[in-house]
Amino acid sequence: MLEHAVATAASAMTSTQGMVALASAGVASALILGGSFVKTMIPLRWLGLGSNLGFIVYGALFPHLPMLVLHTLLLPVNLYRLIEMIRLTQRVNAAADVKDTSGLWLRPYMKRRRLKAGKVLFRKGDPADHLYMLTSGRIELVEIGVALPAGRIFGEIAFFAPDKCRTLTARCVENSEVLAINESTVRQLYYQNPDFGFHLIGLVAGRLTADIRRLETTLQAHEADAASAVDVPIQSA
Repeated sequence: MLEHAVATAASAMTSTQGMVALASAGVASALILGGSFVKTMIPLRWLGLGSNLGFIVYGALFPHLPMLVLHTLLLPVNLYRLIEMIRLTQRVNAAADVKDTSGLWLRPYMKRRRLKAGKVLFRKGDPADHLYMLTSGRIELVEIGVALPAGRIFGEIAFFAPDKCRTLTARCVENSEVLAINESTVRQLYYQNPDFGFHLIGLVAGRLTADIRRLETTLQAHEADAASAVDVPIQSA
């Protein structure tokens, strides 16, 4: 087998076409090797495209039909995934620049659900398996009495909770429509695209900060009420 490979390579070196084929295969192999050291998806897809092109040239010139067919099929797959990741990065960056928390940049990855008034989307303590965006209608977070506006992402904090359980109940006040994305897709996007991960963490941090401020305001109001009750003078008979 080794002797045959050496003889084949030596034969290829005798013609310009063969030399180009071997050089293309060498470059493609180097790109695959380089891809093993890449940690993010977009550079990996670029390297994958380069290796596909190199092996296509090799398969066409050598010729080697199975390799030509394989990498001709892989080329559009890698190109599609690259374009998808680039578009996601652009949407995330645009959302970050304008401090957009509406989640419209996630829409291509979400599925539509229609809910009737009174429907409970999830209850406190339920496992968190989806992230949601309200597109129309009104949903209330029951425990804190907050109604979500259309375009609001919700349900993301439980993804990062140690027990992965819902901390609030979400109930439809009126007929509503939501977009949902499952946890596995969120994880895939999170690990494949660092910009998505940072934006999602920023979104969670912003929500937690808002919750802390709401709690502080409530505590201050209670303290003020208590102080007012103590300061009321006792009228003598």
